[in-house]
Amino acid sequence: MFSIEEIMRFVPHRYPFLLIDRVLDFAENQSVTTLKNVTINEAHFAGHFPKKPIFPGVYLIENMAQSACFLLARSAGKLEDNVVYVLGKVNKMSFTAPVYPGDQVITRVILEKKFGDAALVSGVACVADRTMAKGELMFSVIRENADSPSCA
Repeated sequence: MFSIEEIMRFVPHRYPFLLIDRVLDFAENQSVTTLKNVTINEAHFAGHFPKKPIFPGVYLIENMAQSACFLLARSAGKLEDNVVYVLGKVNKMSFTAPVYPGDQVITRVILEKKFGDAALVSGVACVADRTMAKGELMFSVIRENADSPSCA
């Protein structure tokens, strides 16, 4: 549904940390479904784990977070230059099976609640219709302002 170029318009992450390859489905202010191709060429597999490469669980959380960022920014119409969606809390996250190189992770994120500059989403990451991870993520918006005092 959305190409990598469109994804990069709404998600600020770049190589080597962009963890979405395609958006498969999008419903404004409701949900998004994304795809991540897991390949052995990814740098983390050199150490996680060399004899049995497993996609890190925290990367599944980050994939859910980036999917939520796409949902929130695309629903707003654009990724504003001074806005950063920041992951604030992870709730009820569970991992049920490992993800390996060659797998395609399909992640579904649903906007559960939005209040002011905060949002709560639920997410599930699957491989071949099998749930690999699921949980809730809480986000807040940081608005960067050039007039803000610095700590320097």
